[in-house]
Amino acid sequence: MAGTTGQDPYNSLSTSPEDYVGAHSLADEGQNNFDKPQSSPLNGASNPLTTPFYSYHVDKTIKTQDSHFWAQKQSAVKPSSPVADLLKEDEILAPVRLEADKSNSGKTPGEDYLDEQVKDELSTLHTNFHKCLQLRDKYMMLSLQRLGDNPTDQNDWEVYPAPPPPTWPRRPQNQREASFRNNRPRKEKKQVGEDFVFQDCHIPGAHDFIFKLDPTGVYQVFECKEDSEPAYKVPSIREYFMDLDYILETISDGPAKSYAYRRLRYLESKWNMYFISKEFQEIADSKKVPHRDFYNVRKVDTHVHLSSCMNSKHLLRFIKSKLKRNADDLVIFRDNKVLTLTEVFESLKLSAYDLSIDTLDMHAHTDTFHRFDKFNLKYNPIGESRLREIFLKTDNYIKGQYFAELTKEVISDLEASKYQSAEYRISIYGRSKSEWDKLAKWIVENKIFSPNVRWLIQVPRIYDAYISNKTINNFEDVIKNIFEPLYEVTQDPRSHPELHVFLKRVVGFDSVDDESKAERRIHRKYPFPKDWNTKLNPPYSYYLYYMYANMTSLNQWRKTRGFNTFVLRPHAGEAGDTDHLTSAFLTSQSISHGILLRKVPALQYLYYLKQIGIAMSPLSNNALFLNYERNPLKSFFQKGLNISLSTDDPLQFHFTKEPLIEEYSVAAQIWKLSATDMCELARNSVMQSGFETSVKQHWLGNKWYLPGRDGNDIHKTNVPYVRINHRYNTLMEEIEMVKKFSKLEARDTFECNTIHMTRAVRNHDTSASTSDGWLNIAGLDKSANNVSAEMSVIPGVGLFVEQHHMNNITNGIGTQRSNQVLQHLNNDSDADDEK
Repeated sequence: MAGTTGQDPYNSLSTSPEDYVGAHSLADEGQNNFDKPQSSPLNGASNPLTTPFYSYHVDKTIKTQDSHFWAQKQSAVKPSSPVADLLKEDEILAPVRLEADKSNSGKTPGEDYLDEQVKDELSTLHTNFHKCLQLRDKYMMLSLQRLGDNPTDQNDWEVYPAPPPPTWPRRPQNQREASFRNNRPRKEKKQVGEDFVFQDCHIPGAHDFIFKLDPTGVYQVFECKEDSEPAYKVPSIREYFMDLDYILETISDGPAKSYAYRRLRYLESKWNMYFISKEFQEIADSKKVPHRDFYNVRKVDTHVHLSSCMNSKHLLRFIKSKLKRNADDLVIFRDNKVLTLTEVFESLKLSAYDLSIDTLDMHAHTDTFHRFDKFNLKYNPIGESRLREIFLKTDNYIKGQYFAELTKEVISDLEASKYQSAEYRISIYGRSKSEWDKLAKWIVENKIFSPNVRWLIQVPRIYDAYISNKTINNFEDVIKNIFEPLYEVTQDPRSHPELHVFLKRVVGFDSVDDESKAERRIHRKYPFPKDWNTKLNPPYSYYLYYMYANMTSLNQWRKTRGFNTFVLRPHAGEAGDTDHLTSAFLTSQSISHGILLRKVPALQYLYYLKQIGIAMSPLSNNALFLNYERNPLKSFFQKGLNISLSTDDPLQFHFTKEPLIEEYSVAAQIWKLSATDMCELARNSVMQSGFETSVKQHWLGNKWYLPGRDGNDIHKTNVPYVRINHRYNTLMEEIEMVKKFSKLEARDTFECNTIHMTRAVRNHDTSASTSDGWLNIAGLDKSANNVSAEMSVIPGVGLFVEQHHMNNITNGIGTQRSNQVLQHLNNDSDADDEK
């Protein structure tokens, strides 16, 4: 028996107690008492390191090479004497002493112990990464997609219609709980948009600036007709593709891929160690927060298409109700006559009784996997395009009346839930310039305004269909149809008053289509849009550049006028080429899907360092491109990427009245997410969204934009401070390592700020005037000294100092100085151009 012989009963695993020294040394560093090995009579009290319980699990860990829990290499030294034990202790304490040496001498731990060859390789890797980060900073700054660029980020921005007052007003002091409960005001039910009055909207006058389309297909803004230089800088298409090639070359480099892969594994392992040690503390901290839980923290569906925002049961009920109550409505013009709703269904040989979920056939099941063409057909009820035109289109014979009623019903459910909001994506195709006015009138006339809803404009990449139908002559026609009305309404809002009002609720643009389509390159050098007249569809990177470039000039002009600006948030990385993700890295504030990042570790690492928002939809991916269990969302989340959950198309993928909650529910069950995990995902969704800063302050806390725990209000987000500290400290550790080994000038600060990145405040900029509104939000004094002291820790504030000279255009000073301010951003790019 083991008890009598004193031997290890698990000796059959062929591992001696001496092999466990390295593992025990690691465990002894922990603070939990139950991690410390205890003596056992089965192994003899003389050697406390050979208990059967501890030895078995350590040995099993070593056998399975589980690097998630044991990253420390086993020691070959046998502590056979007290002297050997002291030597082992000295080895364990070496990192602590190095840290002490750093505090005394100012040297970085391990700095004198790195081989020169290793230093050179690390320097090359981090310099390339640093250059990629700077390139993204340049594009984000020029397009005004960072925190603080948008006038809606100021606290004096007026939201109309105004958000509803808080349901729970602050409880007066010295008031009894029962009295407060009895005197609580009752919230009256209201219809969607009833507080919107178009006549109350202010429509500004015309502006002196002019615009025109240059030969390269980009709209440029000029201060007057005589000017030859544009008022705002836009990267040329040559510069864009050179920057894109640099990033592609960097992320394709073998050492860069290996290094990024190891860093990502380290981040995931660090998360596992954190979760093991802090899980119970997170639970305890969450329990101390009154009122808040997952259900009543704010969450935003940042990726959902309007034409499929309802579930199939909701659409079925709506169609049946219209057949019952509005059977004689004239709804469509077909076969040279106008048909009523009854006649349409009679032509289909169907009645209201025959309709069911199966008859509609709009759920995306196994037949749509890797078949995007079949998925697009799922938007047609019963497979009939005429029903889609009647019920799911804004521009039809009945002017989108049915679709407006259906949309307002969905929004009413959102308002009833109170804590859920959405950013609906609605299409502008680029077939004609009148699309914008028709869409704006549909929104304004039907009063589709809600405090829970903002809009994104999605532009399908289907130029090949238009050119085949001879709707357009070349790709330049698509650019004109999409952007010319926007420049016109910016120059003179009175020319398109409904569009001006609608654009106040638009937060950005999206680029959509099947990414799995093959992109054939028949040009050595891509032609300009006016010369692109073939039937071949332009590649993804070409589309994205022209959306970015035309949005850049538009944003600069709109900010000059005091109008809200837009961001670019395309579909990227759902399928197809991973180069799409590289184009989005340069040009886009955040992306949707991004599941292909799992195949590009270096680019994934860059997305992590910049905290680029990724709105993931695992249920959508499960039906189209990637099985649920293979979805990288959990891995991305654990590493610390800026992840949120979204629904994409509830009509095709969801079954319940609350599709966003359904998305969270399935993810929590499959991946065993904790309540803190789901609250963090919800917080990320709000920060990624385009809601105004004043709204986010109400939802997340007054200082939500600050890095680390200072920007987290646990009483509103229900995310414990220990979780926020872990995310912030881990990110800063990676960023500081890039700055340490990079050969480039560390002129950029990397504040922990989701989505948006800011730049350092230079000494010569601290005396410039800043925006009073943003400083008031930040709670800073307006003096230059205080600004310079506080700027480095408040992301976004530095933008107003940095762009002071650009804002001088509004005061009539001109553009010469603004171009000088931006010139330093192109130093590295100019070197590439010369090469």
